[in-house]
Amino acid sequence: MTSAEQHPEGSPGPPPGHAHGHTHSHGPATPVSKHLRKVIAAVLIPFSIAVLVGLAVLWPGGTPSHQRTGVGFDRQTQQAKVVALQKLDCKSVNAGQTPPAGDTSPPGGQEGSHARQGQCAKATIEVTSGKEKGRTFTEIVQPDAPRQLHKGQGVIVAYAPDAPHDLQYSVTDVNRRLPMALLAGIFALVVVVVGRLRGVMALVALIVSFAVLTLFILPAILQGSNPLLVAVVGSSAIMLIALYMCHGLSARTSVAVLGTLVSLVLIGLLGSLFIGWASLTGNTDDNTGLIHGLYPDIDMSGLLLAGVIIGSLGVLDDVTVTQTSAVWELHEANPSMGPRGLYRAAIRIGRDHIASVVNTLVLAYAGAALPLLLLFSIAQSSVGTVANSELVAEEIVRTLVGSIGLVASVPVTTALAALVVSADRPAVATRGPGRGGRGRRRKK
Repeated sequence: MTSAEQHPEGSPGPPPGHAHGHTHSHGPATPVSKHLRKVIAAVLIPFSIAVLVGLAVLWPGGTPSHQRTGVGFDRQTQQAKVVALQKLDCKSVNAGQTPPAGDTSPPGGQEGSHARQGQCAKATIEVTSGKEKGRTFTEIVQPDAPRQLHKGQGVIVAYAPDAPHDLQYSVTDVNRRLPMALLAGIFALVVVVVGRLRGVMALVALIVSFAVLTLFILPAILQGSNPLLVAVVGSSAIMLIALYMCHGLSARTSVAVLGTLVSLVLIGLLGSLFIGWASLTGNTDDNTGLIHGLYPDIDMSGLLLAGVIIGSLGVLDDVTVTQTSAVWELHEANPSMGPRGLYRAAIRIGRDHIASVVNTLVLAYAGAALPLLLLFSIAQSSVGTVANSELVAEEIVRTLVGSIGLVASVPVTTALAALVVSADRPAVATRGPGRGGRGRRRKK
């Protein structure tokens, strides 16, 4: 048992000869020496200045404008509400009526036959925003449509000004703002109640991170800046702001920043190598195809690599902060432990973290790609065929590159923290001969 356990704060110190008479288990971590703080600052201050310069040089003047195509997400949209709903026989529905999905082609085959035989719904929709607020239009909802409407429901409608008057508006989605806002409020409340001040700072850091993403990273990429360079500068800014805001301006946080930075460099190098080697274009679905069509100068493979770096950052922060805290707490429990002992003890914690984090990351990507994997399963494709498909290969490269960076961050951050925290131990006055006297000797 350490002296901190035997003598709480405010009680007399340990008896002479005790080896651990200078622990601070009930207070903040013992600060490192002024010399080490200077070394850390010599690394992080130039890095922070470089990030600020990168933000200034690459800062966009806003999202560049373009002529809307009316395809996918590139449509004009307005808020609307279902004001009336009438049931009617599908056989009496005009074949030219636009279905909810905006597809004017009538359903065909057995599916279309069943749809025309059931009870359809004729929805009257009122536009509630925009220049034509108050305008109404009707839309037919087939009985087997995946999205059914009900009276009073808020919806999102697409506006096509070049279409015939009766077909200018069509329902594209439901309005989910209220449940999404409520869920976000519950999340914020839980974070604040459990995390208290740390929770508040974490929420502020989250808002700042989204601000960097939406005000810098996305517009800068759309303006034609190199996606990899933008992602590196933006991710570094997010890392510095989030870590120091949540965990304070300290040597402990600085070590976590250094460990995260080294891991991000490794992820960038590996990602660049294997994305190029595997000939991944980054243009694999309708959304990326639309982006490439609107902004042909964007490097889509660079955009893929930028996504790998940004996606890995959040988990990296968690791993590096946890490992740094583990080393500091081990040092607090036993200040006489050297860097090798600290590393061996902390790496055992890190191995458990590695196992859980890698499994979490792989399952997260698998869950996101589940519909795609189901399609391959339906097609009875072999594992090799599935893995060779660019859609799946992108996720495999993304997962494995990110996981390698996460795994590497554990020993790197642990080693840095062990070296820093044990390099300069606080001086302890010699109280007399006895066991552990070597641990009480003042440093010159």
